[in-house]
Amino acid sequence: MNALSSPEALRLKLGEWFQKHGRQLPWRDAVSPYAVLVSEFMLQQTQVVSVIPYFKRWMTRFPTVQTLAEAPEEAVLQLWQGLGYYSRARNLHKAAKAVVDRFGGELPDDPAQLATLPGVGPYSAGAVAAFAFDKPAAAVDANIARVLARFFNIHTPIDSPGGNREIWERAAGLLPSGSGGRLHTSALMELGALVCTPKKPGCLVCPLHPDCLATDPELLPRKGARKATVRLQENAAWCVSEGRLLLEQQTGRRSGGLWKLPLLESEPEGEPPLFETVYPFTHHRITLRVYPSQAPAAPKDFQRWFALESVLSEAALPAGHRRALLALISKHTPAAS
Repeated sequence: MNALSSPEALRLKLGEWFQKHGRQLPWRDAVSPYAVLVSEFMLQQTQVVSVIPYFKRWMTRFPTVQTLAEAPEEAVLQLWQGLGYYSRARNLHKAAKAVVDRFGGELPDDPAQLATLPGVGPYSAGAVAAFAFDKPAAAVDANIARVLARFFNIHTPIDSPGGNREIWERAAGLLPSGSGGRLHTSALMELGALVCTPKKPGCLVCPLHPDCLATDPELLPRKGARKATVRLQENAAWCVSEGRLLLEQQTGRRSGGLWKLPLLESEPEGEPPLFETVYPFTHHRITLRVYPSQAPAAPKDFQRWFALESVLSEAALPAGHRRALLALISKHTPAAS
């Protein structure tokens, strides 16, 4: 690099640009380590505009790491409803408990210690250290990876071991020393979100444009082949008795703690569904069909009756099943009762 393109010069350009164009976000307005931790969990695989209302409700309901640690898991999952990827909520809950138990209720500022918390990987550890404590810690999310891949004209797929390693090395090479991690990392991330976008990047207004090595930015970053979408079908029971609805609780890493309509072993023959919808789950697209069903003599151990008028506020539900309840409660409750 020449003098103009030194890390110091690049950080200066980025910082000046961010001070003028950076968005006001609730987790930036009043920086607290706990608020940053919550925002980072919520922002994983979710856009900022979708996270903001959830973040505000969360901080009202669980304003401190202590209140979150003490909350029952069901309350945590219920408040997370709609954000998806519920393992994030469970890990955030576990991380809060670990902060209380192991660190006296105060988040550590060391990325290595942060990385020992449940659900906190290299990116989240660096992001919390940078945003909450102003540490010069590397944090590479999708936005930063895209900026760096284009700026340094990296053609190795960034999701390959070699490409991932090069991106992180480039990110570390741009870091300030001592402090200043908050401004630098925020600016780099914001540049990817607002200017160096996946489609039609605003190269002419980019503060790094004079130094960018990309010859065709829209072709970068390169990634390996995406997993094929797997299509599945769920057949579920609409079982209502005396103003109550039967649900069953899920187990497992991804869906543990969530409630669903009871699943049927097979699709009823010759009977149209009461409701049908399609919802995504990781790289799956699931067609959910709901059929009327008789009440069992006794629910199974993992099943429970919920009052129809309160089930939506009490039970944490996957998006497709919640959609089914919203439609069917209003449509079928009068006839069912």
